[in-house]
Amino acid sequence: MRLSQAPTPRPTAVVVLADGLTLRGQGVGAVGEAVGELCFNTAMTGYQEILTDPSYAGQIITFTFPHIGNVGANAEDIENASPAAATAARGAVFRTLPTSPSNWRAQLDLGAWMKRRGVIGIGGVDTRALTARIREKGMPHAVIAHNPTGHFDIDALLAKAREWPGLEGRDLAREVTTLQSYSHDETAWRWGEGYGRAEGAGPHVVVIDYGVKRNILRLLAENGTRVTVAPATASFEDIMAKKPDGVVLSNGPGDPAATGEYALPVIRKLIETKTPVFGVCLGHQLLALAAGARTKKMAQGHHGANHPVKDLETGKVEIVSMNHGFTVDADSLPDNVEPTFVSLFDGTNSGIRLKDAPAFSVQHHPEASPGPQDSFGVFKRFVDGLTKAA
Repeated sequence: MRLSQAPTPRPTAVVVLADGLTLRGQGVGAVGEAVGELCFNTAMTGYQEILTDPSYAGQIITFTFPHIGNVGANAEDIENASPAAATAARGAVFRTLPTSPSNWRAQLDLGAWMKRRGVIGIGGVDTRALTARIREKGMPHAVIAHNPTGHFDIDALLAKAREWPGLEGRDLAREVTTLQSYSHDETAWRWGEGYGRAEGAGPHVVVIDYGVKRNILRLLAENGTRVTVAPATASFEDIMAKKPDGVVLSNGPGDPAATGEYALPVIRKLIETKTPVFGVCLGHQLLALAAGARTKKMAQGHHGANHPVKDLETGKVEIVSMNHGFTVDADSLPDNVEPTFVSLFDGTNSGIRLKDAPAFSVQHHPEASPGPQDSFGVFKRFVDGLTKAA
């Protein structure tokens, strides 16, 4: 007696790397194709927050954790604040296809949610081997495609991957920022209550939106500030007309040097006028550039929720989330800039403080919760500084 085996399903999705490697699997989410930089993320949870983080614009994410989608998707865990950043990540690569969700907060299964948001996915890929390849060779340009018929023009997809210009030299903040200023009063999420509303009686903070995450805005409001969000291209005069007590330089995608062409003159004026400034991720890199440092592209970047960073002042180690493909060159920091955090993975800079101005920043994402709340205190530190200054 011979046992019959189920037929192997025909591939309905592919990932084609610029070096010619082609990976086949089962499509999930949106139908179509998208080109981007292929990176990997080591987080075990938070896939919905990751896929809606505007910092991932122009990238295809390989999830190293094998089971993604188990808790489905909902309307509360979306991180993009601007409609322009509704489709942040271009695609997603999974070890196994997302299953039906099992969670009381689920409103959609992950595949349906991805389809609605235009995110292309592929399951059935050996993500362990793909991650090892990225670690050895860096983040490649790639095309992800989903076609239910299983028909693909591999040569055309390969050509598109090879022709894509990449992220170096590209300003993506313009593509994900808000088009006009607005106020934000939503506070942090609480079990059984959801999100709250701030009274708005504290210091006024203007957040320059280079691709801001909602939880940055929530934690600023949670700490008692009145929050106004301004476009990435807002001028110094536009910002100061709002009479801020402090300014936050948000996270965002792309090459900080490219965004810096219009952002740095604004930030330098903020520094000159001693306006309190706090930068996160891309905002950290922009503050460093404004102070005279340099940034550089990383081979594989930092993408995950298990990154240890050391506070150089206290010696405390925090477990943080990171999502960046560029880094501040620690050797280029001028004398008036003091490093405050360092990555314990590779020694790269993860925070700075200006000695001659009330400005500081962190490379990691203190609004995320991997520790789970190791870095929340940085928001209180910023807001406390505004209160003392007032």
